Amino acid sequence: MSSQDIELMAHLMRRAGFGATRGELEEMVDKGYEETVEELLFPQDGPRLGDDVIRRYHVDIHESRIPEPPATEWLYRMVTTSSPLEEKIALFWHGIFASSFSKTQQSRSLAVQIDMFRRFGLDRFDSLLLELSKDPIMIIWLDNQDNHKGAINENFGRELLELFSMGDGNYSEQDIKECARAFTGWTLGNAEYMTARAMKASIWPYGAIAWHFGYRDYDHDDDEKTFLGETGRFNGEDIIEIICRQTATGRFMARHLYDFFVADEASVPQWPYTPPLDPDAIETLARAYVENDHDIRSVLRILFNSDFFKDAKFARVKCPAEFVAGVIRLGGDVAEPSLEMNEAGNLMGYMGQSLFAPPSVEGWHEGTEWINSGSLVERVNFAAEYFNDVEKPGVRDIIERLAKQNGGSFSPEDVVNSCLDLMGPITMSEESTRSALIQHVAKKGDLSLRERESGKAEDDRVAELLGLIAATKEYHRA
Repeated sequence: MSSQDIELMAHLMRRAGFGATRGELEEMVDKGYEETVEELLFPQDGPRLGDDVIRRYHVDIHESRIPEPPATEWLYRMVTTSSPLEEKIALFWHGIFASSFSKTQQSRSLAVQIDMFRRFGLDRFDSLLLELSKDPIMIIWLDNQDNHKGAINENFGRELLELFSMGDGNYSEQDIKECARAFTGWTLGNAEYMTARAMKASIWPYGAIAWHFGYRDYDHDDDEKTFLGETGRFNGEDIIEIICRQTATGRFMARHLYDFFVADEASVPQWPYTPPLDPDAIETLARAYVENDHDIRSVLRILFNSDFFKDAKFARVKCPAEFVAGVIRLGGDVAEPSLEMNEAGNLMGYMGQSLFAPPSVEGWHEGTEWINSGSLVERVNFAAEYFNDVEKPGVRDIIERLAKQNGGSFSPEDVVNSCLDLMGPITMSEESTRSALIQHVAKKGDLSLRERESGKAEDDRVAELLGLIAATKEYHRA
């Protein structure tokens, strides 16, 4: 297999998942690129610990008063899943349909929302929006329990149009009101009167009550409405159908998919005033959205097989979830839940991303905004500490692969090139970075992995180099 094949497959797995080991990449290259894409697009239940076993390790997952336990479980799934796109698409929608524990106070229902993203995230956008509109967390997050016949609350209707589907500038204030009217009566089925106190009602010792959707026909405004130029006695389902067939919706979702899976765009609030990086790519994806009946899986198939995707290596900054999960997957030492996941989840927060806790309804601003002096130190320290452990299976695999190359003997330049290859492959955008790595290795001379009876000093040198590579700009990009 060629190095170009490995490089392309590694690129795919960084975007459609959380990276892959060299052994996994070699197996995928043997299958072929297009077949691997199809396997990613149709997730299968692979070998993994059952949820009942996971809950025996982490009984606090049942606790719904704090968000950390289910967030830790989600990170564990990102690290161990054999269906990485299933978790990646859930992360994608979590960033767009941002809802937080800070207001909802119900982490169990937040985890249910993420599971809904897994189940519907690759289906028709219409189906996903319908499920989202019935999701208890979203109802509370955007106050639709306060949206009543004759006394509308516009919060959900406004965000459904502005942030979830069409983008600012493609609808009127009157459309927002008509949308809100259509969603009156869409509320919680197990709370007749929603107050701040009721939202936090407890069934101690199990935490807050888990909500479920309820439709109240007596509270629904069934009168005629005019929405986006169409008139009828619309309910929420009708509004979603109208939204999803709008040209603006196809373009808005195309730009979101490009931003997350291809290359960093400007932040969403700037989109009405900032043209896309690649207008032709957006047009291709928007056309695929229309021609495939709004099916997200079909749009992603075209995206992953496109030249604009294949040519966009290292064009995105990894978000903390991608970075942490990718480091742990490459380390290869997580096969069952452990306290290590708790610590890694906390570190993600220090890097700027706590799952279930986006900063606002806009979600996180991504791209280079992930990187500042504080978060970068956390990222570098985490990766360096992780890869400096020569007992981790992934690190050992890299060392053993090196020992089989060049008879186990390397010049500083050769060992740097080989480690960059096995860690990615990673292509350095600046020769000065590669030179700095070579100069550091050269301080202790050539490296030999043929005879290591005197100790693990040479193994430690390799592990240290892996940690340094993880500090490079390229490693923090997908």
